[in-house]
Amino acid sequence: LTFNTLLNPNQIASGGVAGISTIVDYYFGVPPAITQWAFNIPLIILGMLLLGRNFGIRTVIGSLILPLLVFLTSGFEPLTNNYLLASIFGGLGTGLGLGLVFRGNSSTGGLDLAAQIIHKYTGLGLGLSIAMLDGCVIFLAGIVFSLEMAMFALIGLFVTSKTIDLVQLGLSYSKVAFIISNHTDRIEQTILHDLDRGLTKLSGYGGYTKQPKHVLMVVVRQKEINRLKSLVRAADPHAFVIISSTTEVLGEGFKRT
Repeated sequence: LTFNTLLNPNQIASGGVAGISTIVDYYFGVPPAITQWAFNIPLIILGMLLLGRNFGIRTVIGSLILPLLVFLTSGFEPLTNNYLLASIFGGLGTGLGLGLVFRGNSSTGGLDLAAQIIHKYTGLGLGLSIAMLDGCVIFLAGIVFSLEMAMFALIGLFVTSKTIDLVQLGLSYSKVAFIISNHTDRIEQTILHDLDRGLTKLSGYGGYTKQPKHVLMVVVRQKEINRLKSLVRAADPHAFVIISSTTEVLGEGFKRT
């Protein structure tokens, strides 16, 4: 739906086989679903031959079903002719769809399969391989359409990647704290009983003092961070505390694995 109502009618080719099909549709008039099948089917065969057991049946299904749904919804009218709106909301819709697919441990195939093959046989990182292929599609869009349209495609690709992260990781950010103190036993008890959080005691070694130390690691929710700081300050005003954000925590007291 996103492809047919936002991206393709506005010539926003924000990477992937879908982006290639937009360029081919504009230049040669070939329906996008046909182009997507024409790329996906050979890539499926290559994936089966070269990736072996790493190649999942769900990816085969996704690679074949997506072009079918693009074909079935091809008659829908565009929602907007504004390029900026199309790139932003097209990126949102694409990211939402792909995020749900990825959460199901599946894939829609396309250039992701090509990236996996490049990754396996060249040693390039998977993220870099995907970025290179998407970059080539956007560069081609800049030649076929215009430099301005390539910029809109980059916006769409950026929004897509951020939306995928949001769907996979969610909105709930947690904090992880590392606490170094000469009174770790006191801090440990107040975290366990007053904050009602578990913790892990790590072994450390002072670089300046040359003395062994315990480092407490505790993960808390965003709303608990001020309470944690107050408890640590009360137990040891001189404690050294490092707090950083973490986007996903799996296990007891947080999200189920």
